[in-house]
Amino acid sequence: MSIQQDHISRKSLRIIEYGGLFIITIATLVAGFQEIMHMINAGKVTLSDLLLLFLYLEVVAMVSVYLESGKLPIRMPIYIAIVALARYLTLDIKDMDSWKVISISATIVLLTLAVLAIRYGHMKLPYSGMQSNEHKD
Repeated sequence: MSIQQDHISRKSLRIIEYGGLFIITIATLVAGFQEIMHMINAGKVTLSDLLLLFLYLEVVAMVSVYLESGKLPIRMPIYIAIVALARYLTLDIKDMDSWKVISISATIVLLTLAVLAIRYGHMKLPYSGMQSNEHKD
């Protein structure tokens, strides 16, 4: 592959990447607006509604971090997964048997431990050329 073809390929992939990020952001904003309209129509705000809005906010923040740094910190999707599981637990706890509640709760704890392990690893074993306090992942 020539240098020019490589450049065109990279540029094409970058355009696709930005297009995907744009679609994700717009879809997330529309979903957030729909949730706000649902709360207004219902005349009340529940914990489930707040957690869903927080999920949307986290997705937008994740896109923003990715655009700024060109990297996706692995902790962000884990945070989203934790909040999603908490929302699921909040919504459906009445219909779940105790083992399902325990398994979802254990999953949340495992994801939290994963975040702690990642953060500890970044502090104690920073990437080459980075000081541990420079890496904000």
